[in-house]
Amino acid sequence: MLGVGRMLGRKESNGEASTLDSRDGGEGCSPADSAGPSLTESKSFTSDASDSNGEPFASSPRYPFDTSCRGSGSESSRLPGGRATDAARVARFKKILAAQTVDVDALRELAWSGVPPFLRPNVWRLLLGYSSPNADRREAALARKRQEYLDCVPQYYDIPDSDRTDDEIVMLHQIGVDAPRTLPEVPFFQDPIVQATLKRILYIWAIRHPASGYVQGINDLATPFIVVFLSEYLEGDIDTWDLSKLSPGIISKVEADSFGCLSKLLDGIQDHYTFAQPGIQRLVFRFKELVRRIDEPVARHLEQEGLEFLQFSFRWLNCLLIREVPFQLVGRLWDTWLAEADNFPEYLVYVCASFLLTWSDQLQQLDFQEMVLFLQHIPTKNWTHQELEMVLSRAFMWRVMFDRSPSHLNSG
Repeated sequence: MLGVGRMLGRKESNGEASTLDSRDGGEGCSPADSAGPSLTESKSFTSDASDSNGEPFASSPRYPFDTSCRGSGSESSRLPGGRATDAARVARFKKILAAQTVDVDALRELAWSGVPPFLRPNVWRLLLGYSSPNADRREAALARKRQEYLDCVPQYYDIPDSDRTDDEIVMLHQIGVDAPRTLPEVPFFQDPIVQATLKRILYIWAIRHPASGYVQGINDLATPFIVVFLSEYLEGDIDTWDLSKLSPGIISKVEADSFGCLSKLLDGIQDHYTFAQPGIQRLVFRFKELVRRIDEPVARHLEQEGLEFLQFSFRWLNCLLIREVPFQLVGRLWDTWLAEADNFPEYLVYVCASFLLTWSDQLQQLDFQEMVLFLQHIPTKNWTHQELEMVLSRAFMWRVMFDRSPSHLNSG
């Protein structure tokens, strides 16, 4: 298990490798000196973020995702009591991003606790290695990667079925079925332009990754990128967005960037989507063991009722919790996902444990059928940043605890 000092992940490369290639290797970060806080120091995070003008991010009508930006950006800023003023935090983001060569490790550390929405597109591109940290090369590298994707559209997508294999025809049909089902509670994703964009992204990614091809759930993973990159050009709530006002060139940029960043994300978890999905199977096992160590009565109750973790956690892990929280919180959640880099799968398990055990007492009062229904429809509809921050905070604390005493998790 990785230590708290190593949780920021590998050091980014220059980010200029082709989007269509596999992820570049990276140099690991050195362990930090901090051993992390004790569990008794934990309190819930608050959602009092504001922009540099002192206005709360959550009240701004411009951005599709609310955000909760706290902390000074140091290791302690991920925890309660380590916050600087929000204006100072925004200033730190701007200083890092304005550098001739962006310090991606510093950006990752700061982004872990939330990214201001107006900076999120640039920050996400950098965190994923899709955008070059070097200011002189950034725009040219982005233009090249965008064109690489756009060249794939006529090559792979805009062709007759007679030029496709039988498997490709079946895959394209499945994508056509799944795309309209993507986040049905968010009407924006039924927009014809969004639907066409989503189908192209999913099909071209699948063609470029024959080891996995298209797997249900990947359609959900494309949605945060589409919304974040559209937010560079559209204001207000996503329910009010009119994509017909955008030029084809802008739509193409958004689509290419969404494809590129989705590819980078999936490069790190591709065994979640290969045959039999061994990556997810492995995380389900670790999730079950972690819950048993943290809250043995809940684990025992699930076992006594015959409820297998795979029955409810597969969707959580397959879709990275997108379907389990209100969509307006997904951007904040994904700030932390992307800041975790190579350690993301490990932290995902802790977040799932924290998420499940939010309802520890309720679950122990339910029988098998009641638990199945409850876990299929988790009551998060009215969640705000405060509830999400509590889940992330608790997961962080548990990771610190088990890193200090790994035998607690590994022993039988």
